[in-house]
Amino acid sequence: MSKWKTIARRTGLAFIPFVTGLVVALTLFACCCPGRLARDDGPQPVPAPPIGLAHFDEPKDVAPAAHTQAEMHNVLFHVDPTIVLNIHSLRGEFFDREEGRPLNFDDKRTFIVKIFRARIGVNGRALTDLLNHYVFNYKGAPLKGLTISVHEGRLVQQGIMHKLIDIPFEMTADVSVTDDGWMRIHPIDIKICNLNGELLMKAFGISLDEILKKLPKGVRVEKNDLLIDALTILPPPTIQGHLANIELHEDELLQVFDSSAAAAPLDPPDPTEPNWMFFRDGTLRMGKLYFVRADMQVVDTDPRDPFDFFVDYYNNQLVEGFTRNQPDYGLKVFMRDYADVGKPRRPGERVPAD
Repeated sequence: MSKWKTIARRTGLAFIPFVTGLVVALTLFACCCPGRLARDDGPQPVPAPPIGLAHFDEPKDVAPAAHTQAEMHNVLFHVDPTIVLNIHSLRGEFFDREEGRPLNFDDKRTFIVKIFRARIGVNGRALTDLLNHYVFNYKGAPLKGLTISVHEGRLVQQGIMHKLIDIPFEMTADVSVTDDGWMRIHPIDIKICNLNGELLMKAFGISLDEILKKLPKGVRVEKNDLLIDALTILPPPTIQGHLANIELHEDELLQVFDSSAAAAPLDPPDPTEPNWMFFRDGTLRMGKLYFVRADMQVVDTDPRDPFDFFVDYYNNQLVEGFTRNQPDYGLKVFMRDYADVGKPRRPGERVPAD
């Protein structure tokens, strides 16, 4: 450090804003890595089903509707075509933004998922697409072209940091949870074109919070730590909950949610199913169907792998599935996995009885 300070005093750099010094020092570094990180323009848009915008006359007894209690186990829950939440387990409730309205499954922008307890994992691809397509997808974003992975118990992030010029970087970080339930990403190693980025930033007296000034909702910086509200940054549906802990496994960041709410397990009608979603009480709107005082267990037709579910296209999954009324007037719904829709059935996949 003393060597850098001596150079700064002798050359007058101490009186130049740090950004100018950073540009001079890093221009060569930025140029030495041309094309290192390809830009990701995101997935091709998928047309949304029109059913969510359709108007149906609402039966008089569907409102006021209670909150719909929910429990899930071993479900791949899509929030878009590539961002998937690996729900190992979840106990919570679904309800419309307008208190007392039916839960409209056809428009995920209208309802809220409140988590009481859950273990939800996200892999490197989901984290990458989430940050690129939603969190830092705006004009003037300080970070772009990000690639995220989980390796040996740490988060590894590559990308472009923009400060007058584009600066390629790679950061290895520890991940923890703050007292208020935010994810803390604490860098332990920063490289700029394989050089020690932390020493370079210290040499010019700058920190991450000085570079990342324009940040979206749900993201903040404390010195060199990046803090993220794990639920605020997600696209619809709105999800509420308190992040209590994080576990890092190979290519999975596992988030543990616990609101300390007293919510007993719902115990689905068929506990032998390995992958399921169970909804009880309230009123569910699914297309033209209004399920009053809901009692519905949703399972996949191929239980040998997790239930791949995309709420935007649940009807496509249901069209290729089938339903069974239960002795207690509940409903058991069999859906095909989202990734299997339109494909031939796998050997051993369940089909409706003749």
